[in-house]
Amino acid sequence: MSETTLESALRAAATELQQAGIEGAETDARRLMAHVLGLDAAGLILRLKEPLTPDLLADFDKVLKERLERKPVSHITGQREFWNRSFAVGPPVLDPRPETETLVEKALEQPFRRVLDLGTGSGCILLTLLAERDGTTGMGVDISPEALDYAVRNRAALGLEKRAIFAQSDWFERVVGKFDLVVANPPYISIGEMPTLAPEVLRWEPMHALTPGPTGLEAYQLIAAGLAPFLEDGARILLEIGPTQGDDVAAIFTAAGFELVAIHDDMDGRNRVVEVKFPVVE
Repeated sequence: MSETTLESALRAAATELQQAGIEGAETDARRLMAHVLGLDAAGLILRLKEPLTPDLLADFDKVLKERLERKPVSHITGQREFWNRSFAVGPPVLDPRPETETLVEKALEQPFRRVLDLGTGSGCILLTLLAERDGTTGMGVDISPEALDYAVRNRAALGLEKRAIFAQSDWFERVVGKFDLVVANPPYISIGEMPTLAPEVLRWEPMHALTPGPTGLEAYQLIAAGLAPFLEDGARILLEIGPTQGDDVAAIFTAAGFELVAIHDDMDGRNRVVEVKFPVVE
């Protein structure tokens, strides 16, 4: 009986994932194998011809089974890459997604001192902004204490304990101070759209972070109505949106007295971030 090498195990796993209808099967198989072996991608490539011990093969089969049950790879490994950093994630938080990096990119285009992150989840947006700009501070709030546990872990991993504050809060309930930059990736999927989501999202990610209600716009209405007391004059507000919501979200904020700066597209050319500005009082 021939021994199982890393390469043959990966090939078999990718085939099984493909047959189950999972996109990116080869990439997923490699990420899972690297996780089991405690290697990075480069280290895995160097060992492809090596035999896989029975214990490690059993561990790999276990995580492969989890992926076949449509558990996200990030929930299996406990980590997700975002803006070239690794963040701890799990079922209580949304996975950081590449399109959210558009929000970070636009926020970094101008200087800021103090950031408010509404619905912070894993803390990836707030912590990335602070890590990229020395001397800045910020506050992240979330209604979920379980989500905040991940944010606190990520804060410690990045050494930002002295610059980031997290608080359990129903939107503005426990927000204190004023901010010159506000960021948010609120729930924006309408109830009617929920059944169209991938099983990885529907089965594993927190419902309250996905949908705010029938229209998908409810969170933006709450933010627009309650934000002004926490803003410095001229503060910038950047909000992630669904690709069809740009005009509606812009209208909600302009009706509340904010000035529209731009609706920014993501890397796929879809509307992704609405940027507005708090007026300067003369």
